[in-house]
Amino acid sequence: MSSRSLRVFVAGHRGMVGSAIVRALQAEGDVECVTRPHAGLDLCDQQAVRDFFARERIDQVYVAAARVGGIHANQSFPAEFLYQNLMIAANVIHQARAAGVARLLFLGSSCIYPKFASQPITEGALMTGALEPTNAPYALAKIAGVMLCDSYNRQYGTDFRCLMPTNLYGPGDNYHPTHSHVIPALLRRFHEARQHGAERVAIWGSGQPRREFLHVDDLARACLLTMRAPVSAYRDCTGPDGTHLNVGSGDDISIRDLAGMIAAVVGCRAAIDFDASMPDGTPRKLLDSGAIRRLGWQARIGLEAGLRSTYAEAVRSAALASCPAEAAPDAACGAAGHAAAPHANV
Repeated sequence: MSSRSLRVFVAGHRGMVGSAIVRALQAEGDVECVTRPHAGLDLCDQQAVRDFFARERIDQVYVAAARVGGIHANQSFPAEFLYQNLMIAANVIHQARAAGVARLLFLGSSCIYPKFASQPITEGALMTGALEPTNAPYALAKIAGVMLCDSYNRQYGTDFRCLMPTNLYGPGDNYHPTHSHVIPALLRRFHEARQHGAERVAIWGSGQPRREFLHVDDLARACLLTMRAPVSAYRDCTGPDGTHLNVGSGDDISIRDLAGMIAAVVGCRAAIDFDASMPDGTPRKLLDSGAIRRLGWQARIGLEAGLRSTYAEAVRSAALASCPAEAAPDAACGAAGHAAAPHANV
């Protein structure tokens, strides 16, 4: 038996989730991380993915690559969101099986669940109701990835596992002015409001909807724990017919309280105005993560501490400096329901 280190391919290593997984793997130091930029490996190219797996002798795979974006991007490019995410999942999962990869972890999203699922959302809620229309193409592609893993496991006896994380934030997040998610969008807007001396920040909706958030480093720990768990332990948590595990902090917060917390972290003293004429979206979105806690995982990074470290990293890395300046004296930002900026997705 070879004594070489495990060769672990992290697909999507430049994204927020993939980079956190790489950091966690490197910190443990007992594996060889294999990564490829998009220019070196297009995961939508079936032949390129086939050649990669045939050449690289990969032992384990983390599928953290995805085409992602907020509501505006999802509504503007639904075909690309569906096609590219389907191709990434199909190519990587299929070629991993063909190459004899011992274990694979596919990362989905809480958007796979019905828009009006009972709270907290259990893994069994999958495909029990209609999806949120604004990101249905993306959600369908992620559901297909879960079903691919389950189907390959049943037909070929593979050990392909799936995690469905809640809303994520942390270092390496996307601060795009129209395509970012709720936390980076609010960090950016309060940062700009403070810089420009804005007296008020407007936020879409009533501020009453509640959302759950998880620091990406906590997710990375969950990924490593899940991949290293014995098959029997993982199956005990999913149940005999289960396909995946939820990963969430177990706590949610109203958009109103989140906005106040972020304003305090940034040091912005502007008044916050909630525009109740704008849509709120789903009233609550909280995952039931009891199954993965039985595996031995729990979140360690509290929301306020995580926000402070995330904001410090964004300032240090100049991630916020690249955002366009606001000409208006007052800052406007949508943040309720599915939106944290006019088009930011939660």
